[in-house]
Amino acid sequence: MKIHRFYVGDRIDLKHDFWLHDEELLLQWNKVLRFRSGQKIVLFDGERTDRLYEITEITAQEAHLKMTTDLNRKLPETEIYLLWSLLKKDKNDWIIQKGTELGVSNFVPIISERCDRTDVSSGRIERWRKISIEAAEQSGRSDVPYIREPLNLVKAIDEYSGKITLLVADEEGERQEVENKIVGVLIGPEGGWSDSERQIFEDKSIANINIGNFTLRAETAAIIAVSKLIK
Repeated sequence: MKIHRFYVGDRIDLKHDFWLHDEELLLQWNKVLRFRSGQKIVLFDGERTDRLYEITEITAQEAHLKMTTDLNRKLPETEIYLLWSLLKKDKNDWIIQKGTELGVSNFVPIISERCDRTDVSSGRIERWRKISIEAAEQSGRSDVPYIREPLNLVKAIDEYSGKITLLVADEEGERQEVENKIVGVLIGPEGGWSDSERQIFEDKSIANINIGNFTLRAETAAIIAVSKLIK
């Protein structure tokens, strides 16, 4: 039987034995998943704890949970920052979902000269956070990525270049061997980087990382680049 995983953050104290009254979880367990007594589930807070529980009683208003065991936390070995130029429609959602599954730790949406959109609302950021939580639950990772507000490309480079190893995804780049456990990759927009942006990369001595010999869609380039950084 499949054991479902649920991220609870800090809103629930994951004790050994307790009654749960979280309305959102109870609605999902009763109406969607139709859980019954005896069902095993995993709850994790994204910071310290992953625990396997058994539901001993459940109603529409509450569920009694007894811990079965503590679980080993599964975390990405490399701290990857994905700095991608904003795309149109649902392509950003796809990047968040697949990036989370692959192990991206920090998502940094970038406003570049040729990006498709700059009007990212707080509601859109919240949607991305929900997508990343669902992807973390599904993939089995024990943490949830951080997603920040969109940042101008130049400001992003100024902020991160002194803290992490930055690379630019490019079909003309070299096949970089990255030893640093904290690394960021810059993904250009569908129209590619402008000449002035490429000059910034050169001035800042930001190396390229090869993502293949073909011209890829931006969302594909993001996933290929991340996969090359996974240890």
